[in-house]
Amino acid sequence: MKTLILGISVFLMTAFNSQDSVNLSGGWHITTEDGLTGQWIMAEKHFAVTFYKGNEFKYTYGGSWNLTDNNQIQLHYEFHTDNKDKVGQTEKLEYALKGKKLEIGGLTWKRTDNNKPGDLADAWVITGRERNGEMNTMTPGARKTMKILSGTYFQWIAYNSETGDFRGTGGGNYTTNDGQYTEIIKFFSRDSNRVGAELVFNYELKDGEWHHRGKSSKGDPIYEIWSDRVDLGI
Repeated sequence: MKTLILGISVFLMTAFNSQDSVNLSGGWHITTEDGLTGQWIMAEKHFAVTFYKGNEFKYTYGGSWNLTDNNQIQLHYEFHTDNKDKVGQTEKLEYALKGKKLEIGGLTWKRTDNNKPGDLADAWVITGRERNGEMNTMTPGARKTMKILSGTYFQWIAYNSETGDFRGTGGGNYTTNDGQYTEIIKFFSRDSNRVGAELVFNYELKDGEWHHRGKSSKGDPIYEIWSDRVDLGI
């Protein structure tokens, strides 16, 4: 009996550790047969996937994710420009992680980074914006603006997770160096002419919040505060 109990315990521990050791967080990339470029960012609990072709934005979707006990990934959609009806829905997909390749949904993604070297890998929501010299606090609800970053990729998304309404997105690559945060835009849903632009900002992490200063893609001065979604419980 002791041998049986010990064997079961070892089996359960092995299964748990195997599941627990799976690390999908980071940046993933794909080029499809029809020429689309895919970017997938997976933070601790949130994700965003975008496809574009050249300068043309195609579609994006994302929300929260977790792994199940039977080698499936569970995706809960907060936004989905290709199928608005999926917003608020949860989907389970079989996946296989083979080294730096992730097979899921009939596609094979290649790992770009494991949340390094950039300092800002996380899922953030905007909670403060300066107007007329005063910082105005914001409480994220169904309507929110999220920035999600891996170690090399970034994306911002403005959306309403209750109605499915989508306001816009942009993203690409980023770097952090000596307090300077630089974005290289690879896709922009509102204006494809901004693709290729390089935007430089100052950044600082203070008490777990990201303080972001510089000029927007339109050239307007900005000072924003972004907060960690996990810390906020959203």
